[in-house]
Amino acid sequence: MTCPVCGPRYYLLDGHGAHDYRDPIAKFASNLHEGRIGVAKSWGGMHLCCTLDQLAHMREWYRRKEKPFAIMVRDLKALERYGRPSAHDVELLTSSHRPIVLVPKVDSEITELVAPGLDTVGVFLPYTSMQHLLFHHLKEDALVMTSANVPGEPMVLRESDALALGADMYLMHDREIVNRCDDSVVRSFQDKTYYIRKSRGHIPSHIDFPLEGVAVGVGAQEGLAGALSFEKRLYATQYIGDATSPGVLEFLEESLMYLRRLLGADRLDAIGMDLHPGHSTRRLAKRWAEESGIEPVEVQHHHAHAAALLVESKLEEMVAITVDGTGYGDDGVAWGGEVLLSNLKEYRRVGHLKEVPLLGGEKAVYDVRRIAFALAEMTGGGLDYFSENERELFRKMMTRSGMSTSFGRVLDGISCYLDICQYRSYDGEPAMKLEKWLNQARDLDLVPTVRHGDVIDTPAMFRHMMDVRGSRADRAGSMTYAMVRGLVDIASEKAEDEGIEHVGLSGGVSYNRAISTWAKELVEARGLKFVCHDLTPNGDGCISTGQCAVALSRTGR
Repeated sequence: MTCPVCGPRYYLLDGHGAHDYRDPIAKFASNLHEGRIGVAKSWGGMHLCCTLDQLAHMREWYRRKEKPFAIMVRDLKALERYGRPSAHDVELLTSSHRPIVLVPKVDSEITELVAPGLDTVGVFLPYTSMQHLLFHHLKEDALVMTSANVPGEPMVLRESDALALGADMYLMHDREIVNRCDDSVVRSFQDKTYYIRKSRGHIPSHIDFPLEGVAVGVGAQEGLAGALSFEKRLYATQYIGDATSPGVLEFLEESLMYLRRLLGADRLDAIGMDLHPGHSTRRLAKRWAEESGIEPVEVQHHHAHAAALLVESKLEEMVAITVDGTGYGDDGVAWGGEVLLSNLKEYRRVGHLKEVPLLGGEKAVYDVRRIAFALAEMTGGGLDYFSENERELFRKMMTRSGMSTSFGRVLDGISCYLDICQYRSYDGEPAMKLEKWLNQARDLDLVPTVRHGDVIDTPAMFRHMMDVRGSRADRAGSMTYAMVRGLVDIASEKAEDEGIEHVGLSGGVSYNRAISTWAKELVEARGLKFVCHDLTPNGDGCISTGQCAVALSRTGR
């Protein structure tokens, strides 16, 4: 208890909902020690918890075979067993925000089970009184702590929904959770903070916004956060999730309405939404636009990335390298490896990766052997992941499949070909597992950059990687470095031609530390200024910020 009169009052529930008010935190700790899986209610949501020696059981029970878990450690001394944080990592870990920080992991059997195939591990420190008391009663120095939710749905808030998860026990309190908020997730890039999820501890907050007027951005489809510009400040919602379920869309609307009520934003001057016609977030944008008597503004995905970077860096224009998994292009192609000459109002596409067919569309995102097969097939074939009948079918599909310029998809193909990860079980898995090998690369000159005008010929480069001799790390690193070098060369040439000083990097691929490092070094070697994220997420969490800026710019506010 915090106060014997006011509470909050904690109690323990068993799997059938029976209450126990006697020493609930101590009993919860004892049960965790004995190998049980629990749910602990916090202030913005609930966590699924277990001790590290129950990780294998947890993965089986939660049906999460490969996706990394975050661990809460007792203190910085305990952290030394699991990770090697930098000085900036420690600053983030010990800040009042208490985010989950991705730090280089100590190689061990347990850390590999926590984060399979990765060279980082997500760690955080206790941030509530209950969590400190829990570690007081625990023998262990770390716990798995992950958001308690049905996969694809937001975190549970109510006791009845928690019980439906089927855990062994539940540590609850009698305060209502009025505003759901996941843990923030960050990683260091030199002296910058890359927000993977900007949420608990960082929301609500604002950044300066260059435009007058009230605007809403509803984001894209995955990794959602909404945004509201009001009185020349930009407020983002907490992390929302992937808009593949009605529950997530409801959460997005609730969070945006919470911001509007909090700030008194009764009217809307502009609403920005993604260009992709199939994104479910567009329904909210269209409904609110109709209610406000305005037209929603369609914003191309990568322009929104560039605009968000312009807003946070307080620049009027830049050449932006926008690299991610996918974003609907204005030509109907799935973009993702782009160079854009951009201001807040408009953009011009000045370079990109070569288009590659996505065999079977969305199936290629999960079975990334199809990406590697297509890259190889464009320059002579030679990959035999499939039966002869399947290969013949895929060859016929090469000219009929949707096309993609995605940097992320090529990373998937590299990861597949080098036998690092051939199937995606969670978002970004093949590329994330590739990062460890990029960090180990020493010879970056095995693969040349092949360029035809303003197009980087990734299939030809992939063929070089297939044919060259070298370690797995050097082949992966040189192929990826050659792609980065090609995009930076195009961006730098356009910046020099236009008299622009700044080249920016945005998109989910830029979370990769090796890729960010190479881009920064190559840009600065050209005598230009490198711009990266530090206030808004690199990934799709920044899309709503860019949508606000573009929408207001185009409506003349």
